[in-house]
Amino acid sequence: MSEGHIISTYKDCITTIEFYHPAQNSLPGYLLTDLVSHIVEAGKDEKTILIILKSGGDRTFCSGASFNELSAIQDFETGKRFFMGFAAVINAMRKCPKLIIGRIQGKAVGGGVGLAAACDYCMATKYASVRLSELAIGIGPFVIGPAVERKIGLSAFSQLAINATEWQTAEWGKQKGLFTEAFESVEQLDAYLEHFTNDLIKKNPDALARLKNIFWEGTENWDKILENRAEMSGKLILSDFAKDAISSFLKV
Repeated sequence: MSEGHIISTYKDCITTIEFYHPAQNSLPGYLLTDLVSHIVEAGKDEKTILIILKSGGDRTFCSGASFNELSAIQDFETGKRFFMGFAAVINAMRKCPKLIIGRIQGKAVGGGVGLAAACDYCMATKYASVRLSELAIGIGPFVIGPAVERKIGLSAFSQLAINATEWQTAEWGKQKGLFTEAFESVEQLDAYLEHFTNDLIKKNPDALARLKNIFWEGTENWDKILENRAEMSGKLILSDFAKDAISSFLKV
């Protein structure tokens, strides 16, 4: 039975897209597909000026891919399809004509860091530590890499990718440009988010859309790049190293 949900709500020119899964807001394939649909629909909605991306609960923002699905991969095509899930979300966020504001209330791992990086403007709490754990399970942050590197630069991305077992703080994320703010509490985050978005929706929607285009200039080839990266991961996940690492993780 499918668990979790994607819910879109509209109010005062803002569409809020919330994802939730009981396993620390991990995103199995069916939720990634649903998330793409919600982003595309919000982008098409003429009444929507801004999109807020958030997750349910008050702890982990997103723990990335589903390890249960990872462990079940037995062939390359299934592996590639699995990793194309996050590729599709990042490309949907990139192509969406509306600015996407990220609300990061807690820890972000792997694909969760990719989601934060693909937002056009992203704010967090001090609890929003980040980690790219992919290397620890025998693959790498290949699919989300372009989004993360674009936001924080090659040096910081390299640090996250190589140091796959150590958390970096929300303040580190702010210093590197992943977050614009790292608030002391969720309440402060939400209060500022409301103030910020209520002001932003008063701006010229056409100017906002043109800014979005400028922000993402030079990424027009990402459809192919992210597909190639998904193929890299799809091959590596079949290795004995990856299978043993994931098996050990699931036993913890």
